Amino acid sequence: MEVQAKLQDDLIVFRSKLPDIYIPNHLPLHSYCFENIAQVASRPCLINGSTGDVYTYSEVEITARKIAAGLNKLGIQQYDVIMLLLPNFPEFILSFLGASYGGAIATAANPFFTPAEIAKQADASNAKLIITQACYVDKVKALAEKRDVKIMCIDSAPDGCLHFSELTQADENDLPEVKINPNDVVALPYSSGTTGLPKGVMLTHKGLVTSVAQQVDGENPNLYFHCEDVILCVLPLFHIYALNSIFLCGLRAGATILLMQKFEINSLLQLVQRYKITVAPMVPPIVLAISKSPDVDKYDLSSIRIIKSGAAPLGRELEDSVRAKFPNATLGQGYGMTEAGPVLAMGLAFAKQPFPIKPGACGTVVRNAEMKIVDPDTGVSLPRNQAGEICIRGDQIMKGYLNDPEATKRTIDSEGWLHTGDIGYIDDDDELFIVDRMKEIIKYKGFQVAPAELEAMLLSHPRISDAAVVPMNDDQAGEVPVAFVVKENNSEITEDEVKQFISKQVVFYKRINRVFFIEAIPKAPSGKILRKDLRAKLAAGLPN
Repeated sequence: MEVQAKLQDDLIVFRSKLPDIYIPNHLPLHSYCFENIAQVASRPCLINGSTGDVYTYSEVEITARKIAAGLNKLGIQQYDVIMLLLPNFPEFILSFLGASYGGAIATAANPFFTPAEIAKQADASNAKLIITQACYVDKVKALAEKRDVKIMCIDSAPDGCLHFSELTQADENDLPEVKINPNDVVALPYSSGTTGLPKGVMLTHKGLVTSVAQQVDGENPNLYFHCEDVILCVLPLFHIYALNSIFLCGLRAGATILLMQKFEINSLLQLVQRYKITVAPMVPPIVLAISKSPDVDKYDLSSIRIIKSGAAPLGRELEDSVRAKFPNATLGQGYGMTEAGPVLAMGLAFAKQPFPIKPGACGTVVRNAEMKIVDPDTGVSLPRNQAGEICIRGDQIMKGYLNDPEATKRTIDSEGWLHTGDIGYIDDDDELFIVDRMKEIIKYKGFQVAPAELEAMLLSHPRISDAAVVPMNDDQAGEVPVAFVVKENNSEITEDEVKQFISKQVVFYKRINRVFFIEAIPKAPSGKILRKDLRAKLAAGLPN
């Protein structure tokens, strides 16, 4: 079915080639995910790749309800927030589902965050409980004492911490009846959006049900998962890509989700061979590692039928090199943004009845949604093959930023269009190509780095009078943050001192890669940093 762009009062709207479908987004997220559990109850749902432990669908569902009851017994009420500070362990998924059953909200943070970064997110989200491992307790002890937050460990619990068994051993029948509204928030990931500091993205039951359905429901799913699939989950569950397009989509489809706690190329190849993994969602740095690995040919990887790349653009040359190593697999891209729920577009090569796709395209707009391309300066709606800002509208987008109505208004306009800050165009075959980014966010291996966060730290240094942070292209990471620094009163501060100052305060991917000392930061009359001028200096090979 060919769907052309429609003209609505000079508004050019692009829709999916796939027909819209019925989406039961009146259901709470957990009810939707387990709607077909009778057909898969005894099948494996989760496999812990490091231990081989297997959890069936019925075990996951009953344990999630026990956890909901246990959370309630601990005093976690409807609308309260729990923080998951965990790698990809089954307990992450079980806790997320338990919170959903109880009408609570889960926010997830990277366990490699510094104590200050974790504290910022815990404070902003008003988290009441942190579920983590014993090795991360020291990072949250001071925070827990200051804010009276409970700490719970999934392994050995140090003094003063609760143990996860307090949740899993609860009686599921003790959970009081909870009335969940489809517009209630269920997940609170943190994103910097198009600019500024990380903000809590309010994703609702209705929004996440819609997003998952847009991908895996219908007679011809855009992303064809089925109950015989084994889906690799090496991407971190605290990132919306894995949370939505692996965990929730896999659950809805009745597939098996294989959890890896960290990426190591040979371990990954071994698991593919041992468990006959069929679907491998990745990000470009993992695709690059596989394409360069001399060990790929030592393993039987023929079970893989889908390799899906997202979180950052995948270049055509890299696509071609991976295709050569996985001749049985369909390779394509998806495009998402946390605020968009998160998936905006996905390759139709992944559909049950696939369409041909072009190298470099990041898919076509998902079903039950509208996309438009607008001139960034005038807001005028643009036709095919003209690049502009990508905007999306539909039930899947975020409710807004937590406690930040101004930032919400800047991102979602009065007509319900979410402005992504990404520049792209839609071609004659409805395929979307990303060509640039208006937004200031730096993408390091798919992780977000907010320049404003690093700039605030740099400006707190007594020997720095002004600073700006911009991305620099990097073959391995995609982009790395670099700083332009103005010294205070000709101080003797060095590049290494600046880098060390930042590295002590942030997670590894936010560390400053290079420091360039300059006389003044270029700024507009409004005071806004002219980052394009700084990027131009980098492109020109500016020496330090």
